[in-house]
Amino acid sequence: MLKTKKKIDKYLQNYAYICLNLIHTFFMMKILILDDDLTLSLMLKTWLSKKGYEIQTAINVAAAKKELEPFDPALVISDLRLPDDNGLSFLKWAKQHHPDVVFIMMTSYADIPTAVDAIRSGAYDYIAKPVNPEELLKKIQTAVSSPRKETKKPLYLPNDDLSTYVKGQSPKYKKVYDHVDLVAPTLLSVFIEGESGVGKEHIARMIHDKSKRADGPFIPVDCGVMNKELSASDFFGHIKGSFTGAISNKKGHFEEADKGTLFLDEIGNLSPDVQMQLLRTLQERRIKPVGANREIEVDVRLVVATNEDLEELVKAGKFRRDLYHRINEFHIYIPTLKECKEDIPFFARRFLDDANREMDKNVASFDEETLQLFLSYHWPGNIRELRNVVFRMVLIAHTDILTKDLLPDRICLEQKSS
Repeated sequence: MLKTKKKIDKYLQNYAYICLNLIHTFFMMKILILDDDLTLSLMLKTWLSKKGYEIQTAINVAAAKKELEPFDPALVISDLRLPDDNGLSFLKWAKQHHPDVVFIMMTSYADIPTAVDAIRSGAYDYIAKPVNPEELLKKIQTAVSSPRKETKKPLYLPNDDLSTYVKGQSPKYKKVYDHVDLVAPTLLSVFIEGESGVGKEHIARMIHDKSKRADGPFIPVDCGVMNKELSASDFFGHIKGSFTGAISNKKGHFEEADKGTLFLDEIGNLSPDVQMQLLRTLQERRIKPVGANREIEVDVRLVVATNEDLEELVKAGKFRRDLYHRINEFHIYIPTLKECKEDIPFFARRFLDDANREMDKNVASFDEETLQLFLSYHWPGNIRELRNVVFRMVLIAHTDILTKDLLPDRICLEQKSS
């Protein structure tokens, strides 16, 4: 009897061990690490594997995109700087195609403001390099255990609240806002032109929020990071089984933006084939998902933007003339920061307030010499660059006043050379 009991106990122990291994195999959390630093990737893979996670690595964005579908990770740990693209672009793409994947961004000390932008774009958290594995593990455990609010709208580009947009006070900026108020209530397609970093998406969102479609979706899409081979599927959707990798039905951008506004940033990057399909959709207000036998009616207001000269692209035969005139029913030009230098102190003060709030600091102001350097610098990155500079200064400041020694070298060097 005693031998029989021991056999049963041993059997139950073995059975429990097998069950636990099966559970571990089928429910092990998967993590994708995206970094071109092979030493760091290997170290993190070894460390996290010992903690019970299934790890896959990728050295660039192209490889990560290929891994995301078959590997199906619950969490992605991505560097911000990558050889073929950047982690922020990959985050936007992944949030579009796999909105449930949790992101933790890795960043260098100088890129903290960009990491904050990543959080605005849908990342859960960031961690500074050099990475402390124990700290990373805590962030992973917190990220996967924290409840996340469901959203009916997919995440594409940063979805900043309109109240966070800083309005310039100069006559050129006021002209932009006057044009927004004028065109927003109409159904005209709007073409927003301006250099990188001037705030084109904010103006597009402002047009949407002031329109009769404000209760509908606002779907921003960065055409500059779209996969050309999958762009038709991205825009118009696809049917399950229509091509390799189409494992389920998918709505495209136009269907997601139905009864709302579709914002296409960097539209000059679209291929000729997609330009032709886009023109047909705008004319007929119908789309046909890849692999479908029927068309779907869509009601979408289009707002586009670019930092390129589309007229020159038209002359060069790289952009369709008929599509150019179709999307350019109303034109808005956003000035560069150097065109409105009188607004720089106002912008800087607002970004200082934002940085204090987000970093829980209490920096009071800038000294006069720093403001003069702000005014003399040419700001190639425009408002976005100014914001990043101010956030970096606040992050590394140890006093209540921000001084020129906290500025990036390029700003001070430009002053010396002028």
